[in-house]
Amino acid sequence: MRNQRNIFANVDWPTILIYLVLVFIGWINIYAAVYNEEHHSIFDISQRYGKQLLWIGLALVVAFIILLFEGQFFTSFAYPIYGVILLLLIAVLLVGSDIKGARSWFKIGSFAIQPSEFAKFATGLALAKYLSTLNIKMQDIKTKVIASIIIGIPAVLILLQNDTGSTLVYASFVFVLYREGLSGNILLIGLYTAFLFVLSLLLRINDFTFFENIVLSGDVLLMLVLTAIAGIIIYNTRKVKKMWLVVSTALILSVGLIYSVDYIFENVLEPHQSKRINVLLGIESDPHGAGYNVNQSLIAIGSGGFFGKGFLDGTQTKFDFVPEQSTDFIFCTIGEEWGFFGTFILVCIYLGLFLRLLFLAERQRSIFSRIYGYSVASILFFHFLINIGMTIGLAPVIGIPLPFISYGGSSLWSFTILLFIFVKLDAERINVLR
Repeated sequence: MRNQRNIFANVDWPTILIYLVLVFIGWINIYAAVYNEEHHSIFDISQRYGKQLLWIGLALVVAFIILLFEGQFFTSFAYPIYGVILLLLIAVLLVGSDIKGARSWFKIGSFAIQPSEFAKFATGLALAKYLSTLNIKMQDIKTKVIASIIIGIPAVLILLQNDTGSTLVYASFVFVLYREGLSGNILLIGLYTAFLFVLSLLLRINDFTFFENIVLSGDVLLMLVLTAIAGIIIYNTRKVKKMWLVVSTALILSVGLIYSVDYIFENVLEPHQSKRINVLLGIESDPHGAGYNVNQSLIAIGSGGFFGKGFLDGTQTKFDFVPEQSTDFIFCTIGEEWGFFGTFILVCIYLGLFLRLLFLAERQRSIFSRIYGYSVASILFFHFLINIGMTIGLAPVIGIPLPFISYGGSSLWSFTILLFIFVKLDAERINVLR
């Protein structure tokens, strides 16, 4: 408890204020989404807004407790915390409850807790611990492999729970690795892979006719185009040592990816996930099935106009046209009742939080704290980007919450822990010797 007054004086109050504002915005919109005149008490825990108020109270207690710890605790116990979370992820596969097709929950009476939400901050701690170790360099193959394993183990365990959305969040750690020295070429390879995957999806259902009697499938045409491009590159760089080997390897891997699309769609993704991607890309039209949530969300947001219909006056919200309107699709509730102006303000608040977190991360004297700070910013930004993208039809519906806004105790607590560990580390930065 040494120097606790000074430590509390050094916490970053702008970050805490933004956190409180987002939590409040989340609660009033959960209240609006499930409001029922017969249950008007805000403390009615039979209603979602009553439960969320309870989760908020407990989250604030958790935040306060975190601030009481010495920052060194999180550095010293990063690996044990990570290990405990991995054990919970394994345990939930064995004895967890299946909710909405995902075996990701421990049920305790009428309440449920989702370990995968807490795995995010634990992974951030473990990654920061490893990368801040003396003589670790991001350019080394060994470092890349071990960092990938730290990120990959919880991601695979969560994927086995049939929770694809939470698994994809782990892609956000790429930005952390990039800040610590990962080659930008890796990011370009990732973008190229995603582009090729989407292009394969768009072309695989089409046949193309040339000279009236030559018919090529989309897959074959794409392969031929890539082969031609590879040939041109090899010819123009023929004097560069082993360039032909690099380009040929890239071509082989690209062709493999093209032909793996069907396998992934048939054997890896769930049918509803494949259908949602097809609807998103315009390959299929299913306004009453896979595209229903997004269509209703767009209607709700569009009907809000510039200033919205007003608090508790959202018709799409009141008549339950939008499924999951207090969780994954809560942004459309905000759009309907508060309009473009309200959503713009919310986006600005989030951007303010992200910029603040990056500023805090860069001012750290400790490598551990900087890496963890970037982990926090990356995870929150990924959630923000994909969740809002889902509600406006720019990203597939994968079921991840909007940080601090969406209903749910597990997500609120995990985001609170994620953020306040960094707030604590930042508060003690003046005690770290350069």
